[in-house]
Amino acid sequence: MLGEVFDGNGVVVAPPQRDEQTLQSEVTVAMVAPPKDSADALGLDAIIQQAAAGMRESGQDFQTLRRQERTVDAKPAELLKAQYHEKSTGKDWVEELIFIQGPDNEIYSVALKCTPSDIVHLEPVFSEIVRTWTLPQPEPPAGDTDESAPTQPAPPAKPSAQPTH
Repeated sequence: MLGEVFDGNGVVVAPPQRDEQTLQSEVTVAMVAPPKDSADALGLDAIIQQAAAGMRESGQDFQTLRRQERTVDAKPAELLKAQYHEKSTGKDWVEELIFIQGPDNEIYSVALKCTPSDIVHLEPVFSEIVRTWTLPQPEPPAGDTDESAPTQPAPPAKPSAQPTH
């Protein structure tokens, strides 16, 4: 793990590399837009537009390679895959980002940023992270256990059928 991002709402991880951190391939997982009322929420399309604009500003020769709607953890999501040449470092990058909309209009991001030569090795890892990603479950407020609430009894156990030979 390289560190936290988005005010502690995310982390950056990277495989061992020789380059300085700003030149390393990495995966970032974060909540990029906090929960908002639906009238104030940015939505997936606006977040995708912001991400693409940021890549265009820092690079040149920006190309969108793929953009598609998806579902991740049964939530609406959008994928943006782009490549560009970063002016400040002189490096070529491929970025693959999945933005996932949570139930309170919060937006989560899983992002891979790597060199074109690393994409073959890191894209399967990124795909597995996305495939297994689940929305964090809210924690119940402290001391909010209502022991007087009725509980459902478990259904009676059924005898298992034994195969006959």
